[in-house]
Amino acid sequence: MATAKKASKSNVSAEELMGHYREMLMIRRFEEKAGQLYGMGLIGGFCHLYIGQEAVVVGLEAAAKDGDQRVTSYRDHGHMLACGMDPKGVMAELTGREGGYSKGKGGSMHMFSKEKNFYGGHGIVAAQVPLGAGLAFANKYRGNDNVSFAYFGDGAANQGQVYETFNMASLWELPCIFVIENNQYAMGTSLQRGSSTPELYTRGAAFGIPGEAVDGMDVLAVKEAGERAVAHCRAGKGPYILEMKTYRYRGHSMSDPAKYRTREEVQKMKAERDPIDHVRDMLVSGKHSTEDELKAIDKEVKKIVSEAADFASESPEPALSELYTDIYA
Repeated sequence: MATAKKASKSNVSAEELMGHYREMLMIRRFEEKAGQLYGMGLIGGFCHLYIGQEAVVVGLEAAAKDGDQRVTSYRDHGHMLACGMDPKGVMAELTGREGGYSKGKGGSMHMFSKEKNFYGGHGIVAAQVPLGAGLAFANKYRGNDNVSFAYFGDGAANQGQVYETFNMASLWELPCIFVIENNQYAMGTSLQRGSSTPELYTRGAAFGIPGEAVDGMDVLAVKEAGERAVAHCRAGKGPYILEMKTYRYRGHSMSDPAKYRTREEVQKMKAERDPIDHVRDMLVSGKHSTEDELKAIDKEVKKIVSEAADFASESPEPALSELYTDIYA
């Protein structure tokens, strides 16, 4: 089994490291609040939390530039926040309110922001992967140097449309980074039980697509790998695969009790591999920040999340007339 690559050395300044800490903490606190609202019955439908996987999207966003696009699956709240979408608009959409990014009609799994080049949020497993290649095709057609990030999970890596997309992306040398967020359990089946080739980054070998496994619990390792992948794509060398070895602390969705793994396993990951604690330790041990300063950041983040929840509760539900808008017929 290949070892996931860790950061060879610190590739960020103290200021950037503090920024990564704050962004990951924002996602963590936002998702915790979303879980609370779901439990209170204020969020309907499915709700898939990103808790534990924060380093993946924060590290990759650090390697992106303005104009790059991203598309992902239904576990999408973290991606929205990391690319700069307003927590108020995201939370309002989760609660089905008019102030949400999809006017309250998309919910947790279907919201978008053209301004931030975020193209969803998709409820069908792996359906976003060919869309990501389509975004990359548009970039190549227009002759710009933008890159498309197509995120999908270890379960989705077994879907046929992924390999059709790999073939097309390689054939046309599309600037697309395929990000496999391998959180070990898909929808509830361990990777070892559900995949004959558990090293998912090798899945592109038949199509001539290079790839690598990355420690997805280390934001600096993710950023470093993201920079390599981005340079490959911007140089016109075609697509690249990044397998992020990460871990979700919660169930597949809020309705999943996650009985397919032990509580001890989850606690061990939290205690030894938490991505936020890892950066926190670096900041304190490197004397880049004090405990009091980090507590102040947490307080500020909690305030922003609380305000987002208040905004969502105060925003009205969509008017009945909205049933007939934004429809393709």
